[in-house]
Amino acid sequence: MAVLPDPSATRAVLIGTSRYAHLEQIPAVANNLSALAAALCAPGSWGLAPEHCTVIEDPATAVEVLDAIRTAAEEATDTLLVYFAGHGLVEPRRGELFLGLTGSIQHRSYTGLPYGTLRDVVLDGRAGRQVMLLDCCFSGRVLGFMSAAGAEAVIDQVEIEGTYLLASVPDTSFALAPPGERHTAFTGELLRLLRQGVPGGPELLDLDTVYAQVYAALRAKGRPLPQKRDRNTAGGLALARNAAWAPPGFGPPPPPYDHEPAASAPSAPEPVPLPVVPPMPSWSPMALPSPAPLPAPGGASPGRRRAVTYGLAGALFVALVAAGIPLAMSWMKGSSKDDSGHNTSKSSSTPKPRPTSGNNAAAEGSVVNPSTKSGGTLKFISKDDADSWDPQRSYYGFVWNFSRYYARQLVTYAPKPGKDGTELVPDLAERKAEVTDGGKTYTYTLRAGITWEDGTAITSQDIKYGIERIWAQDTVSGGPTFIQQALDPGHTYKGPYKDTSKDKLGLKAIQTPDDRTIVFKLPKANGDFERMLATPSASPVKKTKDTKGKYQANPFSSGPYKFGSYEPRTSLELIRNTEWKRASDPIRTALPDRITVNIGSDEQTNTKALFAGDYDLDLESSGLTAASLAQATSSSGLRARLDSPSNGMLLFAALPRSVKPLNNVHCRKAVLYAADRENMRTAAGGPQTGDIAPHILPPTIVGSDSSYDPYGTLDNKGKPDADKAEAELKACGEPNGFRTTIAVRNNRPAEVAVAMSLQASLRKVGITTEVAQVDGSRFSETIGAPATVKKKGYGIVLYRWLADFPTGQSFLQPLADSRFILPTGNFNVAELDDPTVDDLFDTAIAEQDPAKAGSDYAQIDRRISDSAAYLPILFQKSVIWRGSRLTNVYTSEPWEGRYDYVSLGVSE
Repeated sequence: MAVLPDPSATRAVLIGTSRYAHLEQIPAVANNLSALAAALCAPGSWGLAPEHCTVIEDPATAVEVLDAIRTAAEEATDTLLVYFAGHGLVEPRRGELFLGLTGSIQHRSYTGLPYGTLRDVVLDGRAGRQVMLLDCCFSGRVLGFMSAAGAEAVIDQVEIEGTYLLASVPDTSFALAPPGERHTAFTGELLRLLRQGVPGGPELLDLDTVYAQVYAALRAKGRPLPQKRDRNTAGGLALARNAAWAPPGFGPPPPPYDHEPAASAPSAPEPVPLPVVPPMPSWSPMALPSPAPLPAPGGASPGRRRAVTYGLAGALFVALVAAGIPLAMSWMKGSSKDDSGHNTSKSSSTPKPRPTSGNNAAAEGSVVNPSTKSGGTLKFISKDDADSWDPQRSYYGFVWNFSRYYARQLVTYAPKPGKDGTELVPDLAERKAEVTDGGKTYTYTLRAGITWEDGTAITSQDIKYGIERIWAQDTVSGGPTFIQQALDPGHTYKGPYKDTSKDKLGLKAIQTPDDRTIVFKLPKANGDFERMLATPSASPVKKTKDTKGKYQANPFSSGPYKFGSYEPRTSLELIRNTEWKRASDPIRTALPDRITVNIGSDEQTNTKALFAGDYDLDLESSGLTAASLAQATSSSGLRARLDSPSNGMLLFAALPRSVKPLNNVHCRKAVLYAADRENMRTAAGGPQTGDIAPHILPPTIVGSDSSYDPYGTLDNKGKPDADKAEAELKACGEPNGFRTTIAVRNNRPAEVAVAMSLQASLRKVGITTEVAQVDGSRFSETIGAPATVKKKGYGIVLYRWLADFPTGQSFLQPLADSRFILPTGNFNVAELDDPTVDDLFDTAIAEQDPAKAGSDYAQIDRRISDSAAYLPILFQKSVIWRGSRLTNVYTSEPWEGRYDYVSLGVSE
């Protein structure tokens, strides 16, 4: 039975190191400390007196920490809780854990606080129960080489009689402290649970229940999983009262919980049974584009949508005006569209010659500096490391692009500029799939001569094994799972590490009759399946070289380059794979002898080095900062190397039907007619940020129609139509206008500026709005809950969206299929509920002809426009920079408008 500790006889010591002299900073740790202290002292939790909760932030010495713990251990007679967040150091010979202090140094574990010493001080105290919460790395940059088994050994060291240890064991620092989130991944879920509780759960949340729920939440988000150790009855100690608890018979039934139980964790207790989510459509969407992805419907663990990093950092509009640069920039020459987004070029049977150098040349379908010269070193710079270099674990768009240097797939995208790059072509396979059985069976024959970096042949079993790793979400987490959803929607297969078949190739949906034949059996036809196979998650992995969670440190190469050296958060070097055969690879030019990536967190320093010619391009290519753009546009030499490609992203607003009076279609249409899109584009940063969007389907998706302008947006050059807006207000019974709230994330200054611009234009027709700046780290969680949206009156929700692969299924279905409206993790924020749209999705997804599927998606686009469920704002662009040494430079749509990395060379 769960019991709360006596607050007068209980003590807590919270330790966190966020600032380091020699290691990577972790700002989220400081937020952890203040939030956790507040939670423990809250009446609904333990109710500790503030003087009984000691917070030690950024300790410099071990003595400082140990003295505080010793004092608390002597005072506590009921329970002692000790929490630590920060870097962890592991002594390589003995595997002993050291906790990072401000002066700790990598590879010098003695500069940290020995966990064994801390444990002994706790053990010497008077408390009958000890709770140890550790939120620190056992691998990654600081630890480098520790295996999962090693992590278990370290945890075994910390077992204390009567103690409950809950430890976060992330594989990389990205998982430990997700970019853009207020808290670290583990502590963030713990805090969410303490604040929100478990609907339908027990009155008291004991430690075993807390562990199960945090485990399940992290697993559902595709994040590394915590581990626990406990002795005696410590698991029954309550960490908090359940904030969502209601006595039986009181209140409405609880909503479905937002993730599945932690069934894959042998030691994890099952969460409280809760209502089941309705069956899923044929494909489960990826997470909303944000640093903190939400779980997919039905308990699926979707991983992360490719990181959305495009856009100009900061308030670009303000920065450019302050720099004296006009918003309608003349350097954006050569564009085929005018400022309203109209296409100004005329069709001709003979293509117009395109420039092969100069401003925007690489974004206009040209190949800049074409060359077949090999040799030299291609030099990347980046402010961020990869989320993972493991092909099955990566979800960052720039990593998908870069990984093709060492990871191949059955099919991939054509090495061509612009939209031509979206063509699927054979890679490891001799030809594209033979599709039979009404679109449910895909058969491939592998090329002859394809080899691993050790010279052995790549086989169909290697491809199957690599794909099967997607199922091992408890070990290989973070990447997309749409292939899993397409092949095994019921998750009947448990992954290769739990496979009981003799060859560890037990996934029946993939068959390998011989070494060069592979057959995929889908339960339902899916015309986009080959595009799923073109992602890195479908890369082969040689079973004997699979190091599971450590594979990301040195993936075994199937491409023209292999890992030479890698220092996480510091540098990466690729060298030639001498066993790669050019004749077996029609895609990769493999011109450079060597490829290097320098990783540094100072964006301005990185840009300065780029402009100075020390590096060839930014690995992320997510858009120059305002200051860097101002510098580049004021210099003719730098301006000539700027490109502004479309990146496939849509900036838009959802108009949720649950919020009155937006439940009336005419009120929604009034918003669309009253919106001044041209002013919103100016607020976003001007024409270089994108083309005005007349409808929701970007031009990068088959089915998009550039002439479709249902609200006269392009005809009016993005300006509002006040007369029609006022007529729609009368039709919806609000002739004098109405009030509502615009929700926007608070960590995107440009988006806040767009929201304020929209507020100003709506005010002119009597629609009064409040701009609510929602915590960016919780934005996806907030707008993904329809009940929260309704309660807070968010009648307009501003955000961005990007497809994982360029089809209507990937882009539109999460936004418009009514079967995707869920209590949590909701992507259809507008709550569009149209049975005709749902039927069109089923038809389009089963269709094998992209043109016919595109026709269905065009119909869906029109029905969405008719419903006024969404306010399209911009088909977005990014501003990126190419170095003068680069050859064969062009942007390509499949890579979110980035340069096609595998075609690049360098001139010395």
